[in-house]
Amino acid sequence: GIVGLGGATFPTHVKLTVPRGKKAEFLVVNGVECEPYLTADHALMMERGEELVAGIQIMMRGLEVNRAIIGIENNKPDAIRKLRQLTEGLPIRVQGLKVKYPQGGEKQLIQALLGRQVPPGGLPVDVGAVVFNVGTIVAAYEAVQKNKPLIERVVTVTGKSLRSPSNFRVRIGTPVSYLVEKAGGLPEDTAKVISGGPMMGKALSTLDVPVVKGTSGIVLISENDAHRHEVMTCIRCARCVGVCPMGMEPYLLMGLSERNLFERLEQERILDCIECGSCSYICPSNRPLLDYIRYGKSEVGKMIRARKAV
Repeated sequence: GIVGLGGATFPTHVKLTVPRGKKAEFLVVNGVECEPYLTADHALMMERGEELVAGIQIMMRGLEVNRAIIGIENNKPDAIRKLRQLTEGLPIRVQGLKVKYPQGGEKQLIQALLGRQVPPGGLPVDVGAVVFNVGTIVAAYEAVQKNKPLIERVVTVTGKSLRSPSNFRVRIGTPVSYLVEKAGGLPEDTAKVISGGPMMGKALSTLDVPVVKGTSGIVLISENDAHRHEVMTCIRCARCVGVCPMGMEPYLLMGLSERNLFERLEQERILDCIECGSCSYICPSNRPLLDYIRYGKSEVGKMIRARKAV
């Protein structure tokens, strides 16, 4: 039952099965927090570094690769130092990276560490890399060495007004309300509770929901931070284009989604969008770019599935 714990929850056994005709050269270990405010991966690297390194060696054997690279952002110097000490003499390199969102995306991490670009619609293995999050690797270590299924994970619970923001190692199925209570209770000025991070997470309508395998964090947003400003007309500044890590044109994708032009959206490679939210964050007109792009992706996916079913 092991899946990617960085948020995508892609089955790990599928990644370990390299397609025929392709060859993995590197195991890339993702030690970059996938979103701002989250520190679960940092805590895991500091507290369970030995198990992480052992897990990396297990995954290297499974992939039949002899080189691994751990990518960690430079704002975690203690984790970089610790893992460099633990990997001394091993074919595992620890690489510090510039602090930049969304550095934790698979394709962005491969570009930063290996200088290789995953082609549109392609997979990391197309450029000789297989990427795993540090939490996934520790879970694989426990499965192999301790015969333990994936029944728990580390979750960050944080927020500006929260009394005791913490990282909790919890069982899958633990109610979010229990975690918030353990972190000091729900502050009075809370307007939204986000499952995930502030950029890509989803707002919860109730705290009576369980932690699932993909729950990397619970973020409490205050009324001031949650306030949505008035949506204005696009001024064609192209800031959304400048920050898009996939080199796409978010303003165009939003416009096409508004007009339900799904075939054109498919041509514009909307499915390559990683939904990082950088476009919505940077937009001076406060346009809900990501909301419309998510809608467009959903409809294009339905269209493609219907086409294949014929």
